Amino acid sequence: MLDYPSLCAVSAVVTEGSFEKAAAALAMTPSAVSQRVRGLEERLGSILILRGSPCMPTDLGSALCAHLDRVRLLEHDMGAVLGQQADNPAALTLRVAVNSDSLATWFPAAIATFARQTGIALDIRMDDEEHTADRLRSGDVLAAVTADTRPVQGCKTAHLGALRYVACASPAFIARHFAQGVTAETLAHAPYLRFDRRDLLQARWAREALGAEPTGPVHWVPSTTAFIDLTLEDLGWSLHPLSLVQDHLAAGRLVELPPQRPLDVTLHWVVPRLHSPSLQHLSAAIREVAGRLLM
Repeated sequence: MLDYPSLCAVSAVVTEGSFEKAAAALAMTPSAVSQRVRGLEERLGSILILRGSPCMPTDLGSALCAHLDRVRLLEHDMGAVLGQQADNPAALTLRVAVNSDSLATWFPAAIATFARQTGIALDIRMDDEEHTADRLRSGDVLAAVTADTRPVQGCKTAHLGALRYVACASPAFIARHFAQGVTAETLAHAPYLRFDRRDLLQARWAREALGAEPTGPVHWVPSTTAFIDLTLEDLGWSLHPLSLVQDHLAAGRLVELPPQRPLDVTLHWVVPRLHSPSLQHLSAAIREVAGRLLM
């Protein structure tokens, strides 16, 4: 039988990143948190937390924290069935992984609906759409919006639709870098924007639209909003969700790069196979909004 008070201490250290912050969250002293964590590690005969700044879980620590998250979720739902709903339903927090562009477009409407209906808090973990499912596999989150089509053990996958992207630049940038047209050669030398090292959408668009690889100077811009702002400021060409730039395109502040070929990124919703009304409410809200706003 697991020692759940000690496991709560492990989870708090992993979530907060340090024993001191975990102690504050649990209203305990750091030494008490340390004793619980060390005691559980000794009973299991394995290290659960790699001490550092921040503290990180081992594989076993991640698995146990994921188990605790599911237990908390099921206990919360059972409390509602028994008429013993907690005074503060937001004491339950669901961790969900989502990509930045979904968070900037359709996803807020879904989680706002869920939060209003249930009062449950959400901890949003942002990552590239190709890697959000890895957070679910590691136990870092309970559910994920992902473009990864590989199955996740113990989980079910629902198709959400596609987030449509368009390649854009400002008129001044086009005049300066694409005076001879947007070709494989001119695109190879033009500056462009990338969100981070995992962001491969610009390269994917260039290959599919022009058979080219963008090799020009890269500006690293880890912000969806700044991506648009800096494209408007002539810094480079870049890919954007159509819903975020359609007004700029209509007004002529941005121009879609020839051959005006959009890139659709198909998204999925992945959740554990748990009989949980809370997860069912969240999944229903996600699917309803995605059905209205995605392609």
